[in-house]
Amino acid sequence: MKRALIIDDEPLARLIVREYLMDFPQIEVLQECGDGFEGVKAINQYQPDLIFLDVQMPKINGFEMLELVENPPSVIFTTAFDEYAIKAFETHAVDYLLKPFSKERFTKAVDKWLHQSSPSKPQKTAEEITNSTVSASPAQHERIVVKTGTKVKIIPVQDVQYLEADDDYVSIHTQEGSFLKNKTMSFFEQTLDPRQFVRVHRSYILAVQQITRIDPYEKDAHIAILKSGAKIPVSKAGYVKLKSVLGI
Repeated sequence: MKRALIIDDEPLARLIVREYLMDFPQIEVLQECGDGFEGVKAINQYQPDLIFLDVQMPKINGFEMLELVENPPSVIFTTAFDEYAIKAFETHAVDYLLKPFSKERFTKAVDKWLHQSSPSKPQKTAEEITNSTVSASPAQHERIVVKTGTKVKIIPVQDVQYLEADDDYVSIHTQEGSFLKNKTMSFFEQTLDPRQFVRVHRSYILAVQQITRIDPYEKDAHIAILKSGAKIPVSKAGYVKLKSVLGI
C-alpha cells in the first residue's frame, strides 16, 4: 500500500484530489493538510511516499515547506501557478497539475509515479525545486523560513543583520539571535535583493542598512561595523561591491 498526503489550503481542491484517488485503491490518503505548517508536521509523522502539494498557500508556500523537510517524499504539484512559472520546476517534480485539472490528467500523473522504477530521489528533488524556483516564488525574496526544534519561524528579511557560512549551513543573525538554515551562501546571494544585501566576504553577506561605518584593515581588507556592534570582515572584492551599492 502506498501512502499519500494532500496539502492544499482549498477544501474543494483537496476534495477533488481525494475523489480522483478513489480509482487508485493501492494509495491510502493518510491526512489532508490546510497549510504548510500542517504539511511539515504530517510528513514528519507519517513519512508518506507521495504528496499532492499546492504552491500558493498562506503562512508558508509549498517551496518553503519542502525546505523544512529532511527527507521529502515524491511530489506532484497541484497549483494555479501559470505555465511560465511551472516551467522552472516541472522537470524536478514527478509531475504538476495546473488547476483546474481533469481526472484524465490526474490519472496520467499518478500512473507516471506508480510506474517509475525509482519513484524519486527525495532530497535532490526538494533541493532542485527550491533552488530553481527562486524567481517564481516572490515570498522567498521577502522572508526566510527556518526550523528551530519542532517549531517553524518566519524571519522577515528586514530583520536580518547578516548571514554567515557555518559548515553545511548558513547562520542567519538577527536581533533575536541566530538561526541555522540548510542552504548555501550562493543561494542567498541569488535570492536576496542585491541593493539591500551584499556578499562582502566568502563567508559573510551583510544587510547594507545595518552598517554604521567601514574601517580599513590590513592590506586591501576592511572591517564593517554594524549597529549591533558586530565586526564583519570585508574582502577586497567585497569592498568594491559595497562601494557600488553605497554609491561611494
